[in-house]
Amino acid sequence: MFDPALIVFIVACTAAALTGVLFKPGQWYEQLAKPWWRPPNWLFGPAWTILYAMIAISGWLVWKASSWPAMAPALTIYGVQLLLNAGWSPLFFGLRRPDLAFYELLLLWTSILATIIAFLPISPLAAGLLVPYLAWVTFAGALNLSIVRLNPVEARG
Repeated sequence: MFDPALIVFIVACTAAALTGVLFKPGQWYEQLAKPWWRPPNWLFGPAWTILYAMIAISGWLVWKASSWPAMAPALTIYGVQLLLNAGWSPLFFGLRRPDLAFYELLLLWTSILATIIAFLPISPLAAGLLVPYLAWVTFAGALNLSIVRLNPVEARG
């Protein structure tokens, strides 16, 4: 039977994803110098769609596996990582500040790792579903830092 709580997690992840829709790369991003190993732009949408689905299912699995007092710390950390996830696109594309976005991404990476650690004793599957997310954000961090290094401050503004 379908659990309505899953919808809550899907909506939360969709809300985080919406900042990527509101703050798109655009011409400014295209003009930046980027490393040769950057994936094509078309890959980011499908990759994030899969990752957001996994993030939603992960949170839902923890919700199902435990009672509220026990899961509250883990789901609080989960909520923090979603907020940090939502904050990256406005910083990078909206403010055109890849430098600030990189520092924010370090916080995001840390919060994802903390979520995995918090989820592990509750649901190893939920924790495992977040590992590709951590890997992708690690890659995104390397890309973000490369863009900062390849573009002088005046070119980024």
